[in-house]
Amino acid sequence: MPDLRALTLGAGAWVGALLVLLLPGWVALAVVVLVASAAVLGVARRLVAPGWLGPTAALVAVAGVATLQQTLVATSPLAALAEEGAVVSLRLEVTSDVRVVAGRFGDLQVAQASVSRVEGRGSAWSLDAPVVVMADADWPRPPLGTSLETAARLVPADGDVAALVRPTGVPRVVAEPDVWWDAAAAVRRSVRAAVEGRDADARELVPALVVGDDGGLDPALADDFRTTGLTHLLAVSGTNLTLVVGSVLVLGRWLGVRGRWLYALAAVGIVGFVMTARAEPSVVRAAAMGTVALVGMGANGRSRGARALGVAVLGLLLVWPRLAVTPGFALSVLATAGILLLAPPWRDALMRWTPRWVAEAVSVPLAAQVACTPVVAALSGQVSLVAVGANLLAAPAVAPATVLGLAGGLLGLLWAPLGVLVAAPAAWSAAWIIAVARRGADVPTAAVDWGTGPVPLAALTALCVAAVLVAPRLLGRPASAMACTGLLVVVMLVRPPTPGWPPRGWVLAVCDVGQGDGLVLRAGDHDAVVVDAGPEPAPMDACLDRLEVTSVPLLVLTHFHADHVGGVAGVVDGRRVGTIEATGLLDPAAGVLSVEDAVGRGPALSAYGATRVVGDVTLQVVWPRPDGSGTDPSESAPNNASVVLVAEVSGVRILLTGDVEPSAQAALARELPGLRVDVLKVPHHGSRHQDLDWLASLGARLALVSVGEGNDYGHPAPDLLAALTAAGARTWRTDLSGDLVVVEREGGVGVVARG
Repeated sequence: MPDLRALTLGAGAWVGALLVLLLPGWVALAVVVLVASAAVLGVARRLVAPGWLGPTAALVAVAGVATLQQTLVATSPLAALAEEGAVVSLRLEVTSDVRVVAGRFGDLQVAQASVSRVEGRGSAWSLDAPVVVMADADWPRPPLGTSLETAARLVPADGDVAALVRPTGVPRVVAEPDVWWDAAAAVRRSVRAAVEGRDADARELVPALVVGDDGGLDPALADDFRTTGLTHLLAVSGTNLTLVVGSVLVLGRWLGVRGRWLYALAAVGIVGFVMTARAEPSVVRAAAMGTVALVGMGANGRSRGARALGVAVLGLLLVWPRLAVTPGFALSVLATAGILLLAPPWRDALMRWTPRWVAEAVSVPLAAQVACTPVVAALSGQVSLVAVGANLLAAPAVAPATVLGLAGGLLGLLWAPLGVLVAAPAAWSAAWIIAVARRGADVPTAAVDWGTGPVPLAALTALCVAAVLVAPRLLGRPASAMACTGLLVVVMLVRPPTPGWPPRGWVLAVCDVGQGDGLVLRAGDHDAVVVDAGPEPAPMDACLDRLEVTSVPLLVLTHFHADHVGGVAGVVDGRRVGTIEATGLLDPAAGVLSVEDAVGRGPALSAYGATRVVGDVTLQVVWPRPDGSGTDPSESAPNNASVVLVAEVSGVRILLTGDVEPSAQAALARELPGLRVDVLKVPHHGSRHQDLDWLASLGARLALVSVGEGNDYGHPAPDLLAALTAAGARTWRTDLSGDLVVVEREGGVGVVARG
């Protein structure tokens, strides 16, 4: 049996952090004091064993650190200035790589930074406070480790940062990155250069495997990795460090390094890995879990690994308590615990009738998957059925892709052709992993929708606990193991029907794609006109699968914001797609490029005023004007350039409005006087910026809002909902009801919600 005492230290530390981070301050303090008092009193009266004092001390210590960090951030001068929206002068050091994200009005550069000096409102302070920098796309992109001075507006922030920094001028570089950051950046560039001439996906996957650099990976491929349970390969994880440092130790032994020098070599490898992958909390967490895995591979590995895991969790949370609420931390700890505690007895059970190498190959990914399944389901709402098989097939290629990719990058610093030669097998291995992800995601039932509510997650957790209890007995008998495997294969290969879905007589579906639009007009049996595709491929693909749509003769993209075009790959995946049309304003450029990458060509222009029939759908383009006139320049140009459609299906008139804002709505009111429809797709996810008089005049019986749960924009606006209700429309929202399907029955219209 492994020594579990150290694991209780880690568990106590985790609970302490969660108490402070999730509960109000006074409630958390009361609970911590109550737990500590109960433990001390119980030991004093010999009601509980003295061993409970260790986990209690860990709980109190981490809770104290978390409270102190929260207090320092909340009382920082930056936080007070941010509440006032002050414009200040800052000196800061960039502490993460800059990443580009899609904003409401264009791309933004986002990076972590640490502020050392701030001047504003007639005062100056020297401090050390974490912030998030959010700059426009044309702001200079500073490399990690750069110190600079800039003017900026401060915006209040939640979480563990004192403020959001919005630069307002050109920064002045005070100090260039230190030499170790330059060296790490050179290695990362060299890894990319070593595979530059390879297939587009392979040359992006190799840097992701080596150092977690997945910035250029195709979103559709990333979605396939999620479906098949291979996402851990795209981020810096303990596996990366285990492979890299393990290969360093093998090389050291081959060169004659022995004894304590091996420990020193391992330490150098760990530090080098952390610096190359970026010394951020998530990377240090991954390095810690990788070190635990290395310890677990040694003599008496199960007990020593368990002790190392408990100490690692305690140490990490004492430094960064906020890791306790991050998904990556939970998945890393649970996967490592599963491999250390569950995999050995499952391996021993399988070894009764299989070779050792087969038993280990099956038990390790199976244990990690079972341990992580409840958390993965809470994040994605799905349970992957192909994850274990996909990890089994991908595993032989992970080590050569990682180790040879890094070796190619290092040798490329000395001589570029040598780096390309060494990295070639890494690209071949990456291509195999990509093939596994894509083929696995194409399995009819690669994953099942599970839900993220407390009841389904509690049920799933109970099933996983039951699986842990019965697994040794099932795996130890060939008949039961093969029967379970056969049942799983049948379930994966036969797509289960969704009873009663799609409902009879449906004419329009509003897919629950989160904060975005994904609309489907029924054009015939298995045919549909799709208008917009949401922000991600997976939800749109799943919605079309549920609607049994196999052919899309027309795809219309109202405009190029990511929440409308990010999921285009999900529309084209496995379906016949005909004409693709869009607005004439090719802005933002990143959205246009993402569409071209997904479909292999640019979309055609939706012709203003054109009316056409596509199967059972009649469509008319009523906006935007060809000359682009009629809108307020102070509003969002891409939003106001949205393609607006009047559709009719089975006698039901539908107005699809994209994200048009008040001035465009007013122009439509002037150009289409007396327009009446049965169904209104509410513009811009229910933003408060609307022409309420026009919307009310449409006479819609149903108003549908495609909106993401818990979005940061306050959508939909209460005043808008009240106005639509007052006008006689019944309002439905995807954030509350899931997929919405409009049905026509006996001359009337209704909505069926999937929930």
